[in-house]
Amino acid sequence: MIVKEKNGEGFLDLRICDNLELMAEIKDNTIDLIYCDILYGTGRKFKDYQDLKPIRSEIESHYKPRIKEMHRILKPTGSIYLQMDTRINHWMRCIMDDVFGYNKFLNEISWCYTGASNNKNTYPKKHDIILFYGTKILNEIRIPYKSGIHNKGNYFKKQGNENEGRVNELENIGKIVEDWWVDIYPINPASKERDYDTKKPKALIERIIKASSNEGDLVADFYSGSFTTAEVCKDLKRNFIGCDINPNCFEKAKERGLFSFTDLTTNVD
Repeated sequence: MIVKEKNGEGFLDLRICDNLELMAEIKDNTIDLIYCDILYGTGRKFKDYQDLKPIRSEIESHYKPRIKEMHRILKPTGSIYLQMDTRINHWMRCIMDDVFGYNKFLNEISWCYTGASNNKNTYPKKHDIILFYGTKILNEIRIPYKSGIHNKGNYFKKQGNENEGRVNELENIGKIVEDWWVDIYPINPASKERDYDTKKPKALIERIIKASSNEGDLVADFYSGSFTTAEVCKDLKRNFIGCDINPNCFEKAKERGLFSFTDLTTNVD
């Protein structure tokens, strides 16, 4: 199934299909930015999908052909962000280094969050890994300074009144985002926004899209879930192409007003 929706002067192209099928249709060096919240290798059966098992051979069998296709269709100036957790990030890093090249590795970002945990045998696992490969960040992202180690204002205040101007400057411009993100909260499981298992907050995807693309660029997500990335692209005036294999995803995207078609069984060209 295919839905194509106009987005100002651009477009949103949403598919229900295997992502290898969609990538096979895309020409070389076409995509400006790829963001994928990939399968994490938990082995669990979620409400919306069956996850891969945390077995290296299964992970490599699934991802190697897909990462090669992502490399083919990404522009040489483009960026790719893959989100996962610590079950498979070490295997994925090896695959990405082999396909994209070690020199294209830019960051291992930790998205940190908190919450209740009953785990008493290990430290509670409360962060995701986002592997970032490409050439450079296009647009500087800044966030407000906060307390503790973030508060450079307090540091300068301790040095004397002559630094008051510097303190005001820091407060006005904020700090450049680092590779550990603690200011974006996960979606509450009881929230209406949580219309899909393991759905990620819009603010997380917005940061990536703002940093590594410009208006009018083409963004792709080949593990789209309920098409949150498409929704962010619509808000930020980016073009979008992406897919998910779950046929229920269109209905969930439609409920959020992503597109207006009522007959989802008909391809729309």
